[in-house]
Amino acid sequence: MATIPVYRWRLAPEGLATFRQLRALGLRPAGQPVVAQLERPRRRREPLVAFLYRIDLARPVRPMTPARWAALAKANAACRVCPQCGRDAGYRIPTSLGMCVPCADAPQLAA
Repeated sequence: MATIPVYRWRLAPEGLATFRQLRALGLRPAGQPVVAQLERPRRRREPLVAFLYRIDLARPVRPMTPARWAALAKANAACRVCPQCGRDAGYRIPTSLGMCVPCADAPQLAA
């Protein structure tokens, strides 16, 4: 099993970028494997880790088409509908509750 090189914070070589850095440049990894790893040390905790990709192999981000915008809007709308009462909550339903806050609080208020 081959290991990837590990660089400390701010010491990565030129030509490598994290996913967020690629996105800021308008690029995406495009299925390329992780080339290296970046570690930022922290006190009394394990280090923060970011994976590095080659910039020269990255491709431009695919543009959002009207169909993709519509699919995204539909998915976001589905996450806002409470399965208990069927109303649009006006916010994304927390997965920890599985229902809107008024429906989750109703049993507590009745007791």
